[in-house]
Amino acid sequence: MPLDLHFILFLLLRMAIAAAFVVSASIITERSGPVIGALVATLPVSAGPSYVFLAIDHDAAFIAQGALSSLPVNAATIVMALTYVVLAQRHGLMTSCASAFAVWIAMASVIRMCDWTLTAGLAANLIAFGICIPLLARYRHVKMPMVTRRWYDIPMRAALVATLVAIVVSTSGWVGPRISGIIALYPVVFSSMMVILHPRIGGPPTAAVLANSAWGLLGFGMAIAVLHVGAAHFGSAVGLSLALATCIVWNLTLWSVARRARPMA
Repeated sequence: MPLDLHFILFLLLRMAIAAAFVVSASIITERSGPVIGALVATLPVSAGPSYVFLAIDHDAAFIAQGALSSLPVNAATIVMALTYVVLAQRHGLMTSCASAFAVWIAMASVIRMCDWTLTAGLAANLIAFGICIPLLARYRHVKMPMVTRRWYDIPMRAALVATLVAIVVSTSGWVGPRISGIIALYPVVFSSMMVILHPRIGGPPTAAVLANSAWGLLGFGMAIAVLHVGAAHFGSAVGLSLALATCIVWNLTLWSVARRARPMA
């Protein structure tokens, strides 16, 4: 098989696998309400496949360095979520989403210009989440209307994440680990939720899903830090496994706490 055809087929397979992850997570999110949906949305359903495929093509040092760039991008994502949540209470889809995307792009551009360390990345997350979580708390409790899925919902989400994976995998060799780590953490799931749910159920219920995602996203930041340390010291496979385990354990803990708090409420 020619090398170019082999690359294209392998890339298409990677895109299909990543799309399957995000479609499954999206269906669960729509059927479970804002709390469970938020926990599913903060699992590594888009960044995870991107990093797995990067690990296939590059060594552990590349993955560890990429994670250092991804860590502060996680802080940019929670600021993006806060921007959307606040604006969605009174404004339409275009204003709310465009402003949120602009905030993320601006912060990612600044992140790209800096040489990040693990300590600096953790500090950025602690500051961002320390500010955003209290501000998001008032928007968390909104009744979720029934969502009627349209024919293009699943293809749209699949196309978004598949495109992200294609960009990350195809460009990683020449943009390097820093840019790859930033692109891998583009919030595909949050973006698709905003674009699809806002015009259908309104801004406040859609914002409630993102507001409930804050604590899960904090755990995702911890998982990125674990990925960096694990890949640097034990290799990519161990780092990715530990990062996934961190996300799952953190979100299961949040789910357990939410279940215990519900009868008391």
